Amino acid sequence: MVGVTSVSVAESLDELTQQLQQAHRPTDKERLQVLYWLKQENAPSVSTIAKAVGKHRNTVQTWLSRYRSGGIAAMLEIKPPSTGGVRVIPQWAETALAKRLQEPEHGFKSYGQVQQWLAEQLGVEAEYHTVYQMTRYRLKAKLKVARPQNRKQDTEQRSAFQQTLHSTWSC
Repeated sequence: MVGVTSVSVAESLDELTQQLQQAHRPTDKERLQVLYWLKQENAPSVSTIAKAVGKHRNTVQTWLSRYRSGGIAAMLEIKPPSTGGVRVIPQWAETALAKRLQEPEHGFKSYGQVQQWLAEQLGVEAEYHTVYQMTRYRLKAKLKVARPQNRKQDTEQRSAFQQTLHSTWSC
């Protein structure tokens, strides 16, 4: 039948009540509450319990399967999140790149150029997307190249224009 669970709760209602009172984490209280409801004489269905707890029924079923295999200790166990894979670009190379990006005279024109620099100077082979993600989001660097200026441009006239621009801008 749908919604019927085949879990027989070994603990008594008094034991579950005591464990509920001693639980500190909200996740532990939710999981113990599920067992408490299932231990009652007219136990509601798993779907009803899931709605009451505010979780999906599959989540509640996962908790119950852990309870079946290892008891309350297994059900209350929270596994730490995975830390992810090993980084392609090591920390020392990231530090060297960050230092290089801080130098104004040695800028990069493209992320492909950053990728090439990593390969030639540091011996670190990385894909373009990896280099882009690291440079743009972890190092918070934008590869901005100064716009070319005309060599015939008068620098005094340009600075005078900028001063007048700032004074007229506030109007």
